[in-house]
Amino acid sequence: MAVRHRLIKVTPETVWSVLADGSRYAEWVVGTSASEPVRGQWPQVDSAISYEVRVGPLRLTNETVVRECEEGSALGLEAQAGALGTARIAIELRPWGRYCLVIADEHPLQGASGLLHNAAVEALIQLRHRAMLARLARVCEEQPQTEQLEGPNKGPKPAVHGADDGHA
Repeated sequence: MAVRHRLIKVTPETVWSVLADGSRYAEWVVGTSASEPVRGQWPQVDSAISYEVRVGPLRLTNETVVRECEEGSALGLEAQAGALGTARIAIELRPWGRYCLVIADEHPLQGASGLLHNAAVEALIQLRHRAMLARLARVCEEQPQTEQLEGPNKGPKPAVHGADDGHA
């Protein structure tokens, strides 16, 4: 089971606002070139996003369905990958001081991906998660941070950019 975490230097509310926007899925999910909500009100349980994966000239369209949602703190997704089956992806947000600790946990759920799952596949999932969490951090940290307050002045805190990428 691939579990990875990253400290994102914004509030959990800011991270949740990105996760809860179905039209932004392709901005942070690695391998996805386009996405759009197709069913329900994302991220409510049973809502779905259609997404496209491009491999050379091939364009594959699949869906990700919300299986669990605890607003502001947890999102459980089932990503469909055609003949490979499905994967369960659990994303948990935890306040960590003034920032957000994001924990991503993924494993095969149904179909061929479960049969093919081995240490090499696990290593690939870890690399994908590292890139996915880096993309999520970039998207979140580029958001206006007006809701974040800092120090005794209680003024708006600017977005944090820099060399410290905070990955685990």
